[in-house]
Amino acid sequence: MLWLGKMAWRDSRSHRRKLLLFTSSISIGIGALVGLSSLSSTLQEAMDQQAAALLGADMALTSRQPFTPITEALIDSLGGVQARQVAFNSMIYLPKTQSTRLAQIRALTGSFPFYGELKTAPAEAAQRFRTQPHALVDEALMLQFGAAVGDSIKVGDTVFLIGGRLLRIPGENALFSDIQPRVYIPMSYLDDTHLIQRGSRVTYSAFFRFPERDVQAIAKSIRPHTRSDRLRLETIERRKARLGRTLNNLYRFLNLGSFIALLLGGVGVASAIHTYTRQKLSTVAVLRSLGATARQTVLIYLIQAGGMGLIGSLVGALLGVGVLYLLPNVLADVLPLQVEPSFDLLAVLEGLGLGLGLSLLFAARPLLAIRKTSPLLTLRASFEDDQPADSGWLRWALYLGIVLIIALFAYRLTDRWPLALGFVGGVGAAFALLTLTARAIIYGTRRFFPASWSYIWRQGLANLYRPNNQTTLLMLGLGLGTFLLSTLFLTQTNLLSHIKSVGSDQNPNVVLFDIQTDQRQELSELVAGMDLPLLQQVPIVTMHVHSVKGQPARTILRDTTANRGRRGNWALRHEYRATYRDFLTETEEIVAGTWRSQPADDTLYVSLETGVASSLGVGVGDSLTFDVQGVPIEVVVGSLRQVNWQRIMPNFLAVFPPGILEAAPQSHVLVSRTATTEQMAALQRSTVHRFPNVSVIDLGVILSTVDTILDKVSLVVRFMAFFSVSVGLIVLVGVIASSRYQRIEESVLLKTLGASRRQVVAIMALEYLFLGAFASATGVILSLGGVWALNRYLFEIGFAPDYLPLILAFAAVSLLTVAVGMASSRGVHSSPPLEVLRSLG
Repeated sequence: MLWLGKMAWRDSRSHRRKLLLFTSSISIGIGALVGLSSLSSTLQEAMDQQAAALLGADMALTSRQPFTPITEALIDSLGGVQARQVAFNSMIYLPKTQSTRLAQIRALTGSFPFYGELKTAPAEAAQRFRTQPHALVDEALMLQFGAAVGDSIKVGDTVFLIGGRLLRIPGENALFSDIQPRVYIPMSYLDDTHLIQRGSRVTYSAFFRFPERDVQAIAKSIRPHTRSDRLRLETIERRKARLGRTLNNLYRFLNLGSFIALLLGGVGVASAIHTYTRQKLSTVAVLRSLGATARQTVLIYLIQAGGMGLIGSLVGALLGVGVLYLLPNVLADVLPLQVEPSFDLLAVLEGLGLGLGLSLLFAARPLLAIRKTSPLLTLRASFEDDQPADSGWLRWALYLGIVLIIALFAYRLTDRWPLALGFVGGVGAAFALLTLTARAIIYGTRRFFPASWSYIWRQGLANLYRPNNQTTLLMLGLGLGTFLLSTLFLTQTNLLSHIKSVGSDQNPNVVLFDIQTDQRQELSELVAGMDLPLLQQVPIVTMHVHSVKGQPARTILRDTTANRGRRGNWALRHEYRATYRDFLTETEEIVAGTWRSQPADDTLYVSLETGVASSLGVGVGDSLTFDVQGVPIEVVVGSLRQVNWQRIMPNFLAVFPPGILEAAPQSHVLVSRTATTEQMAALQRSTVHRFPNVSVIDLGVILSTVDTILDKVSLVVRFMAFFSVSVGLIVLVGVIASSRYQRIEESVLLKTLGASRRQVVAIMALEYLFLGAFASATGVILSLGGVWALNRYLFEIGFAPDYLPLILAFAAVSLLTVAVGMASSRGVHSSPPLEVLRSLG
C-alpha cells in the first residue's frame, strides 16, 4: 500500500494543479452543506435558548371573540402573573405628513412579554408607553412615512404621541412588518379609540407566567374547555415544536438544493477523471509492462482522486464556515430568532466524509476503463483502439452506491423514505430533462446552422463537438443555475402582473370594511361625492358553526379519538363572516346543487364554498346549525360554490338568501375604484377623519407588500442558484485546463493554415459564446415550462411571462461563460507553431 501511495504521489507531480481544479468543483457543494448543517445546529441551539421568548409567556389563551364569563372565571382560577392583549386591524393617521395606513393595533396591559423584550428606540419607551398616551410604532411604518419619535399618530378617535420606534418583537420575523405594521397602545386607552364595533375582527389574548409550576400539566387540565369554547391554547413547547417544523422545512429545502450542486460537482469530477485517465493511458501501459496489476494501476489513480477529493472537501469545509456566517444575514427576514453562528465540528466531519465518498464513487467509474489497458499500448499507441468502459458488475455496483448515498442523504433530511425516494427520482428526472434539452438544442443548431455563414462562426460551433469537450456536462451545470434564476424571476413577475391585472380596467381596487349600519348612507354619499363608483355594498353577519348534521360542534371538538377525516377543526372553530343576497357575483360559480335566491317553504338554505364544505364533511342536502350571535339558525346546504379568491372583491364561505339575516347585528363592506393615487389618498384621509373605525384596503399597498416579500424570500433561491452556476463555471475552467494542449495544437494548426491571431481568438470566443448561449437557452426553456406548471397548478393564475428577465438571464450567463472561458484560455493562442511541431516530433 505504501508503494501505491508513493506512485500516486510521484505520478501526480505534473498534474496536481489540474487535479485540484477538478476536485474544487465539489468544494462549493460541500461548503453549502457544511454551512447549512452548522446553521441547523445553531438554530436549534438558539431555539432552545430563546424558546420562552418565542411566545413571551409560559402559556397563552387566544379567542376571536370576547372571553365568556366561564372563560374569565377559568383565567382567574389559573393565577400566576397575567397580561392581556387586544389586537385588531385599523387605519392609522399621521397628521405631520397627512398619511394613512392600515396597521395592526395591539392594546396591551401588564408586563408582557414576560420573556424577551420589545426592542424599541429609545429603549425606555417599551415600558413608558404602558401608562401614558404613547404609542410604539413599527419602524417600517415610520420609515415609509418619514415619521419620528415625538410626532403624533391618530388611532381611531384618540391621538397618541409616538413614544418610540418598534424594532423587534420576540417570536416575530421582519416580514411581518411588511405585511402588517404594528402599533402598540396602552389598554387603558382602547375604549377611547371607539374602534371596536359590531363586526370588527378582534383577537383577544391572555398571557400567563407560572413561576415554579408545571405548565404542561396546567395546559392539559384546561384543554377540554379550550376545545369546547373555541380557544387557542399555546405553550412554549407547542410554539417551539411548530417553529422547529418550519425551520426544518427551510433547512431541508436549502440542503437538498445544495446537495444537487454537490452532485453536479461529482459529475464534473467523473468527467475530469475520465479526461485525465485518457491522457494517462500510456503511463498505465508502462506500469503494466513493468509488472503492475490492473488492480494496482486503478488504485494508484483512485488514491489520487481520493486525495484531491479530501483536499477539495477540506476547502469546502472552510468555505462552509464562511457560509455559516453569511446565511443568518441572507435569512434574517424569515427567521424569528436572533442567531449567533457557532462552529459545528460534526457538520464539518460529515461534509468531509460525504465529499470524499462522492469523489471516490464518481472517480471510480471512469477508472474502471483502465483495467483493460494493454501493455502493448506502449509499442503501438497509434494503432491500439481505445478500450471500452468496463461493463461488468462493478459498474452497476458503483451506480447503486451513488443512488444509495443520494437516497440515504435525502432520508436523513426528510426522515421519510417516500420523500427520500421521490427526491432520488426527482434528481434523476431533472438531470435527464436538462440533458435531453441540452442535446436537443445542440443537435438542432448543428443540423440547421446556416452553411452560408463565415468559417469563423462555423468553426466556433464545430469546436463544441471536439473530443473530451464535455459540452453536455457544462450545459448541465450552467443550465441548472439559469433555470433556477429564470424560474425565480418569472414567478415573481407573473405574480405581480396578475395582482396588477386584478386592479386594471374597471375592476375594484379599494375596499372599505367595518362600516356600521348607521354609517352606511353617509359613507356612500362621501364616496359618490368624490366621483367614485359604488361597485358593491355588502352586509356582513358574524356567526359560528353550532352543529353539523345534528351533532354539536363542541362535542365533535372534544372527541379526540374520532377520525373526522377531512372535517378540519378550523372549520368548526372558525368565526364565519357571512352575507345574504339573491344573486351570484362574477367571482362565484355553482358546482353542485341549486342556487336559492329566496327561502323555500319552511326550509332555510345556505350556499357553502367548496373548501369549507369539504372541511366540515357536508354536501348538498346536509343540515347545519349556525350560532348567529346567540341565536341558532338551522339551515340545509342548498348549493356549493367555487370561489375565485384572487379578485379584490368581498368573497364569502357562506351565503344566505334574503329574508333570513336582515335583523341580525351586522356591519358592511363597500367596494369602489380610484383612478389615481391622489384619489386613493384623499379617500383614505376623508374616511379616517369622519369614520375612524372604518378601514381601507388599497390594492397598491397589497402589490408593494407582495413585491417586498417576494424580493426577500427570493434571496433564498438566489443563494441556491449561486452554487449551481459556480459549480458549472468551475467545471468549465477544469475542462478548458484539461484540453489546454489540444487547444494549443488546434490554434497552431489554424495558424499554419493561414489563420491570423485575431481569427483564432474569435473562434475561441464564439465557442464559449455558443456554449453559454446553449446552456442559458436550456435553463430558460425549462423555466418557461416550470413556471407555466406553477401558475396553472399551484397559483391557479394565467401564464403571461415577462421576457425581459429571460433576456437578461440569457445574456448574463452567455457573457459570463465567454469571460471565464477566455480568461482560462490565456496563452493558448500565442504558442509558436514550431514549439508544438518539435514536441510532436
